[in-house]
Amino acid sequence: MTESLLGNRNINQLAFVVKDIESANVAFTKLLGIKKVEPFLTGDSTVSKVIFKGEPTDLKSKLAFLNTPTVQFELIEPDKNPGTMREFLDTVGEGIHHIAFDVDSIQKRLPVMEKSGYPVLQTGEFTSSDGRYVYVDTLDDHKTLVELLESAEPRQTVWEKPEDDSVQPLLGTNKVEQLAIVVKDLDAAADAYCRLLDMEKPSIIHSGSP
Repeated sequence: MTESLLGNRNINQLAFVVKDIESANVAFTKLLGIKKVEPFLTGDSTVSKVIFKGEPTDLKSKLAFLNTPTVQFELIEPDKNPGTMREFLDTVGEGIHHIAFDVDSIQKRLPVMEKSGYPVLQTGEFTSSDGRYVYVDTLDDHKTLVELLESAEPRQTVWEKPEDDSVQPLLGTNKVEQLAIVVKDLDAAADAYCRLLDMEKPSIIHSGSP
């Protein structure tokens, strides 16, 4: 096999855009039985340097990062300024906004994505681990956006046991094993994901009566 477009196949973040991050944070924390974290506000434009569709924007968002043993959940409540999260909330509503991959170098990986037909939608920077991000427009092919994350220091994504031993996940587990996406054309979507991740295409399973 050749190398995947992003240099790895590890989805490390599943991000939800929400209207009320406080209530969403409580709900996800209870569902997953994880250590509670407090949402925080991103920096202003001098820090975050957000560019959306080629134009600078003053977008700021409230964020919460919830770590499970298998994947990080990101909750995002955007303000009213232009940005892909605000656009998503206004047109689609609450839901999964993107999946994220850590990459060795955005400068190296971005041209590969663009050459593959996935242009830049939004860029920005963050200070928590001296990093930057890029959303590329994979919506048509992958039915969600893909985010490239580059950090000078490893991001904190390791699951931490809750301080209260009585806190248990509602489902009896907090290991997320599958992300399911409903599509109109299964063959096309499978081909797109196989190209993205450089995987052999699996057999299609038909359920029910033929």
